[in-house]
Amino acid sequence: MRKIVYWVHQSVDGYIQGPNGEFDWPEMGPELSAYSMQLCTPAGAFLYGRKVWELMSFYWPRAESMSEDPHDLAFAPVWRKTPKIVVSRTLTEAAEGARVVGRGDLAAEITALKEEPGGDLLLTGGSKLASALTALGLIDDYQIVVHPVVLGGGQPVFLDAERLGLRLTETRTFDSRSVLLRYQRAA
Repeated sequence: MRKIVYWVHQSVDGYIQGPNGEFDWPEMGPELSAYSMQLCTPAGAFLYGRKVWELMSFYWPRAESMSEDPHDLAFAPVWRKTPKIVVSRTLTEAAEGARVVGRGDLAAEITALKEEPGGDLLLTGGSKLASALTALGLIDDYQIVVHPVVLGGGQPVFLDAERLGLRLTETRTFDSRSVLLRYQRAA
């Protein structure tokens, strides 16, 4: 069975967006970019909630014309070729060949996705879908990159979270700036 890996950037004070929705603070230095590519390239599919999907599907198809950032230029072709799954109760279809799920029993639909053959499902960013899947016990690996910024408010990584025991499986520093905290559910 393939795993769901939650890959998210957060501030030191635990937010994925600032008070006004800003996401201009994560820095993808060379080491973090290389790690990101190692995580993304073998993924069986990218998994998104609707809001993150809207951002991703706007930016990545045209990234080369909007950015000169080395990470963006390397990741854009990976994004385009990797299957994408959008979890939404409101969307019936999505651009870029993405598959839409989530209009029925979320636990059953996501479990069925995990049972399909292929590489792991990489849930990127967002907190609503991650929180829902955490509550259902469906996330296998939490990879949280903490960036050296305090946002003072905004959207937290986990919404309406109940107590959850996690086991630290890895820590790593990137570019002398960011820290990976990797967890799995405690047994």
